[in-house]
Amino acid sequence: MDTIRIGFIGCGNIAHSHALRMSQLEGVEIVALADPGERGRQLLKQKFGLEQAAEFDSHTDMLASDTMDAVIICSPHTLHARHAEEALMAGKHVLIEKPMTCSSEEAKRLMSAAERSGKKLQVSFQRHFLPPFLYIRSAIADGVIGKLTSVTATLLQDWKDAQKGTWRQMPELSGGGMLMDSGSHIIDVLLWTTGLTPQHVAVQLECHGSPVEVDTFTSIRFAEGAIGSMNIVGLVPLAKLKETYAFIGEAGAIFYDNGRITLQLNGQEPVEPKLPEAVTDPDRSFIDAIRGKHEVLVPAEYALKVVTFTETIYAAAGYEVVPAKQPDVAGGRVS
Repeated sequence: MDTIRIGFIGCGNIAHSHALRMSQLEGVEIVALADPGERGRQLLKQKFGLEQAAEFDSHTDMLASDTMDAVIICSPHTLHARHAEEALMAGKHVLIEKPMTCSSEEAKRLMSAAERSGKKLQVSFQRHFLPPFLYIRSAIADGVIGKLTSVTATLLQDWKDAQKGTWRQMPELSGGGMLMDSGSHIIDVLLWTTGLTPQHVAVQLECHGSPVEVDTFTSIRFAEGAIGSMNIVGLVPLAKLKETYAFIGEAGAIFYDNGRITLQLNGQEPVEPKLPEAVTDPDRSFIDAIRGKHEVLVPAEYALKVVTFTETIYAAAGYEVVPAKQPDVAGGRVS
């Protein structure tokens, strides 16, 4: 396969990040854009010089055109499962934005569809490629801080006000609130870096008048013995988000504060460890996986763990995302 031809389902903001990375790769061409909004398609075209890319109001029409090898799913959350499954069944490799799906049932069905199709399915959890998180995962696996005893994770973001009136606060499109949205990254980091298995949770949840949940405070008991907490806070007067973690072990601790890593071993002075270099990203690794250079680096199994834990938190809080019925949207992005 010489040139890999890419189609987009959904042309909103996150599509621009993927288009930028794809435009920097050799042997990759963006050939089709599907979105019910012409403005979204045009903005993407103009920004990245995609004059030759075909435009479609409907993702089904784009897939039927059979002009592409792979599809990037950037549509609203509740549409992910449908769009990705149809792309796989049309014989396309799929890179899908987070959350992969809004339920574990959908995730398992999508994984089965990928297996039947023989095509690649990768989830765009970008923290898997960032040096601080690569270091954290490696250090924990290598026993640098000993057996984990506790883990805390916090995300503070002006999510409620920033997303007011957008599809992210429409349950039929978002599938949940901040936990399902930005929170999926935090859950992914918590589970991927530590390898821990959530066993019991206690949850406090608040919507602050929003149609979806905004704040969740979750205490966790892991099967391996560690305890933890995860606080996803969407009503915060911050211009920039604040993301912090503390990984505490029997021999020391690793602290993360908005990209800065501190290693504190028992009885020693704190240090900032040397981090590994970033060698790839969600888009480059997806293309390399299609070309057979390596396996998919963020397979669907991680996304299944994330959405399963999200369901556990919602259930513990007695929270139901309503309405559950998906809207009849033909393409990707909804303004």
